[in-house]
Amino acid sequence: MKLHTIALAVALTAASLTAHAQSMDAPAPAAEAAMDPTAPNPAPVHPELVGVFEDFGGMPGMTALMDDFMAIMLEDARLRPFFENTDQVRIKRQLAEQFCAILGGGCTYSGRDMKSSHAAFAIDRADFNALVEALQVAMNRKGIPFRSQNKLLAVLAPMHREVITR
Repeated sequence: MKLHTIALAVALTAASLTAHAQSMDAPAPAAEAAMDPTAPNPAPVHPELVGVFEDFGGMPGMTALMDDFMAIMLEDARLRPFFENTDQVRIKRQLAEQFCAILGGGCTYSGRDMKSSHAAFAIDRADFNALVEALQVAMNRKGIPFRSQNKLLAVLAPMHREVITR
């Protein structure tokens, strides 16, 4: 279970704190999609994971998951400061896009790369772990199979290098 939590923490922190950073910067839509060409792809497409995307309920399920995920984060005193004064609609949309793209669902991620998005934030392992806990709760509430959760997390896990800044 500890390995699952670490992998999920990496993946979720990357996605959620990236969305937070993007909403804090509030770039223009054209600039929002600009990515550092040297940064790893924040939404690498894995068409072999389309079945996993379906386990998440397709895009309607992903959207519902992000609604619950945001609500859980806003209820958590550790995470609330990152998200309460942000464009929550945009954050949820970008997270859904990112996860959909990664899982081969045919979406295009409109956000920035993880490195650029997180450079100005002091994100540590505790922040990251709190986010992972929130995502686990949301995925479990939605009945997403554990195996499918792990497949997504395995793809997201390497992003922690661009997210944790302290």
